[in-house]
Amino acid sequence: MTGRAILRGWIRHFLLTIDLNFRNPQAIVYGYLVPVIFLLAFGSVFRADSPPLLAQMGQIVTITILGGACFGLPTALVAEREQGIWRRYRLLPIPIAWLVFGAMLARVLITASAVLVQIVLARAIFGTPLPARPGAAALAFLFVTAAFLGMGLLIAAVADNVPAVQALGQCIFLPMIMIGGVGVPLAVLPLWAQKFAGFMPGRYAVEVLQPCFNTTAGLHGAAFRLAALAAIGLAAGISGTKLFRWEAGRRTNSARWWVVAALTAWAAVGAIAWATGRLQPVSPEPGAWASITEAQIAKIGFDNLPADDGIVAALAPRTLGSARAMEFARKLAAWPWQKLEDPGQCIRNLVSVAAVADLCADPRESEIGRLVFRQIAGRFEPAVARQALTWIVLNPEDGMALTKAPELGLFRHPPERLVRQRSVIYAEKYLGRLLGKIPD
Repeated sequence: MTGRAILRGWIRHFLLTIDLNFRNPQAIVYGYLVPVIFLLAFGSVFRADSPPLLAQMGQIVTITILGGACFGLPTALVAEREQGIWRRYRLLPIPIAWLVFGAMLARVLITASAVLVQIVLARAIFGTPLPARPGAAALAFLFVTAAFLGMGLLIAAVADNVPAVQALGQCIFLPMIMIGGVGVPLAVLPLWAQKFAGFMPGRYAVEVLQPCFNTTAGLHGAAFRLAALAAIGLAAGISGTKLFRWEAGRRTNSARWWVVAALTAWAAVGAIAWATGRLQPVSPEPGAWASITEAQIAKIGFDNLPADDGIVAALAPRTLGSARAMEFARKLAAWPWQKLEDPGQCIRNLVSVAAVADLCADPRESEIGRLVFRQIAGRFEPAVARQALTWIVLNPEDGMALTKAPELGLFRHPPERLVRQRSVIYAEKYLGRLLGKIPD
């Protein structure tokens, strides 16, 4: 059989795969309806943003790709295998590798159409702007889709039937949605979940797609994330190829080891990201602290503050030299939550530490209060510290308030409402000292 005839046969199979997809109600649900439901759900939550949904498009597109790759592809392959179609394909003169590649390429185009539907609907319903860097967005899409298609191929190779595909797909889909930075933004996840997300491809998928929508940077600085997706997808794809079955019921004894090999790529990527400092805490969007004016700062009064040696908002004298205090100072200097990109949120986090220690009646509460002030005064520019502390006083409900700091030995969890209230008192004490209006 000539090469041209083989190519024509491959093209016919490729077009047939696309045609069968649109005849399959289950494929339409996972490929188009579920992504639209997620789009509307995100829109109902974030429609007040300006512009709406722009900051969430990376998550929405990732969910669409996940649905097409981890559900659509393996569902189609396993359903055809159960019907004996792939066993018949072995009789064709076309290499099986070409047929598998054709099925995956068809899934890329199907997923791309679903993503375009998402973008168009977001624009039409919510007024979301189009991607700022379309070319970079297309390249990011290809990397993300290739990574997830490799995972989908592995699911198809391991699953015995279509219900098993749904179960295995959910084992990947749900963790990435909940704590992988895909469905729930990283900024609102606890620190342990943010670090755990670094071991999952969903975080890197969102981080390469999102800048293509809301910044002109595109893929600048995304080399590690792209390499992570490529490594995860390649490992899963090789494992899926080694385990690929043409007949239902046939299994290989080495299946578990190939699955372990694919998951090892996840662990390796996460370990490298951790070791190279790429899993730093992610803070919410910068608050309104930067808009605080000197006039607003000047209006803050410092009357009726509780005494430094009292029960509420205790503050130790300036002379601290105990080993206990020095050890806490060392931990505080290395604490990741005061090293975020947003200085205002960093200062709020530090003030929250003093508030939590005070509310929990920690034996070190007064020392912690003093050490927090030292850290704020020594690490941040005076103007920034004044603005952030005034912001805490004037807007106690803004930003994120930490209610515990296990890295610092503060494990108890007082109510967030009380932490915010106590933070205001500490912020006033600190601000008064920075302005020279409270003797220290």
